[in-house]
Amino acid sequence: MTSKQEQSPAPTAVPDTVQNYVGGEWVTVKGDDGQPVVNPATNETLADVTFSDRSAVDDAIQTADEAFEEWRATSPVDRVQYLFDLKQELEDRQEDIAQALTREHGKTLGEARGEIRRGIENVEVAAGIPNMLREGSGNVEGIAPNMDEHAVRQPLGVFTAITPFNFPAMIPLWFLPYAVATGNTFVLKPSEKVPLSSQLIFEAVDAAGFPDGVVNLVNGGVDTVNTLLEHEDVAGVSFVGSTPVAQHIYETAAQHGKRVQAQGGAKNYAVVTPDVELEDAVPNIIGSVYGNAGQRCLANDVVVGVGDVYDDLREEILDDVDDLTVGNGLEEDTDVGPLITGESAERVVGMIEDAVEEGADLVVDGRDFEHPEYPDGNFLGPTLLENVTTDMDITQTEIFGPVMALAEAEDLDEAIEMVNSTEYGNASSLYTENGAEARKYRYEVDAGNIGINVGVCAPMGFFHFGGRKGSFFGDLHAQGEDAVNFYTDKTIEIQRWYSNA
Repeated sequence: MTSKQEQSPAPTAVPDTVQNYVGGEWVTVKGDDGQPVVNPATNETLADVTFSDRSAVDDAIQTADEAFEEWRATSPVDRVQYLFDLKQELEDRQEDIAQALTREHGKTLGEARGEIRRGIENVEVAAGIPNMLREGSGNVEGIAPNMDEHAVRQPLGVFTAITPFNFPAMIPLWFLPYAVATGNTFVLKPSEKVPLSSQLIFEAVDAAGFPDGVVNLVNGGVDTVNTLLEHEDVAGVSFVGSTPVAQHIYETAAQHGKRVQAQGGAKNYAVVTPDVELEDAVPNIIGSVYGNAGQRCLANDVVVGVGDVYDDLREEILDDVDDLTVGNGLEEDTDVGPLITGESAERVVGMIEDAVEEGADLVVDGRDFEHPEYPDGNFLGPTLLENVTTDMDITQTEIFGPVMALAEAEDLDEAIEMVNSTEYGNASSLYTENGAEARKYRYEVDAGNIGINVGVCAPMGFFHFGGRKGSFFGDLHAQGEDAVNFYTDKTIEIQRWYSNA
């Protein structure tokens, strides 16, 4: 038995301290390393996060493992009652979470509020797990004289999720509610860049009254992650992040005999056909590209105009880009917030400069944007490149910044070829008024999520979140029926009852 960590008071709204949550208690993080949590709009330090050492992670896993058998034996109907309570507790804290999220990440308050709503949606869907467990089982009567066969779904133990900085409230809720509703216990490791949102989410977890050890939180960095990946008592791992790290997570977890779903990066294209109403399509495209400052895996950062729509599309986009307001996400008129770090901003600037060197034209240049009230913020202005081709890095590499690359295609076939040219297969959008074109696009584009006149094609919680090629490692995705399959295994029972018994 590892030693119990020092207990501390619960965090306050918009916390200034970062703690672990283990066994139903807030505990001081044990570890020697750490880093500041910084507001990217001001570069002011909000808090400091200590990285959990191996013993702290062991404590959380052991606690979750010890809680598993009793939680597994709890009726699914009783388990989901905690989710109903969690939903209410999250809704009661929505504004506090949004404020913390905007301060630590930089996204606008509107984006933060929408993110929390999408996270709560997954709690709502997971509350229907008892019915999904029933549908996922099977019974066949009379496979032989006096013999029947049944399939029963059973939980596997401790699951963990390692989540990214760009949606720190929503993405943990892709995993947590499904894991516990199916009878598993859970350990979350949020991004060390944005741990404050998770502090408030776990206030809601605590208030919902989950039994001790069912839901746990550990903060940390690379060593924390590796401990989770290698620990013998962890049954499965969920991850969202860049493709190189997703591949590492997948390979390491698989080597240690774990189930794993690892969502990687993306390079998404939006294709606009000549028959579309641009006054409807362009605002939707602008939101997809520049929303969240481009820091999302569903951003369509390459926009392809098909045929003679290109010139009008270009002008409409220029008009809308000119209307975007860059600033602190806490201010209600802000459209585009800062990037998460100064290093991220420098990386995006480098990609813009490389694109120009490769032959792209820089139509709108946001590299030198400085906010008069927030001179230390990690801001980039909305940027627009055109005359890009698929042999340029800007059309093949995820940007994760407020940059649109505008390209031309003669017809839909050429556009689809461009879409499929990347190593990724996360998402793509088509803007059209033609149903046959829409069907062709869905059929021929190699991506897990397709939007038709929808720029951010994020599936509802009752559908799985797709991803192919270099965008996903594994076979079962987050959310929906895939989540039930990931968090359970089927036991097959064959029964024989003799008629004279």
